[in-house]
Amino acid sequence: QVQLVGSGGGLVQAGDSLRLSCAASGRPLSTLSMAWFRQVPGKEREFVASISYRSGRIYYLDSVKGRFTISRDNAKNTMYLQMDSLEPEDTAVYYCAGGPTSLRFGVSLESDFDSWGQGISVTVSS
Repeated sequence: QVQLVGSGGGLVQAGDSLRLSCAASGRPLSTLSMAWFRQVPGKEREFVASISYRSGRIYYLDSVKGRFTISRDNAKNTMYLQMDSLEPEDTAVYYCAGGPTSLRFGVSLESDFDSWGQGISVTVSS
């Protein structure tokens, strides 16, 4: 399995931006589907965005579409989540995920992925 290490979280004000990074080792990113999830206390882990293996198809949670951008740099073996126009509702612990299979169009499930990074704390104040 690929090993994933996330970074880039922090405390920001509403309207600010953050970029989360997820560095992969053990397998090339080009062979993986990747995604970002987030979780807040008392709620289930929520899908945020994904980019599929081979096709490169990208899908976003409706509430972040137009504000968040998922991308990957295969040369650096790193996936990113650029978060712009952050809102207090974006406050959560974010997780990157990877898996060896292509993704269907739509929301991905946790079970679609077999590798996970550590949680990255993002706090957005109003």
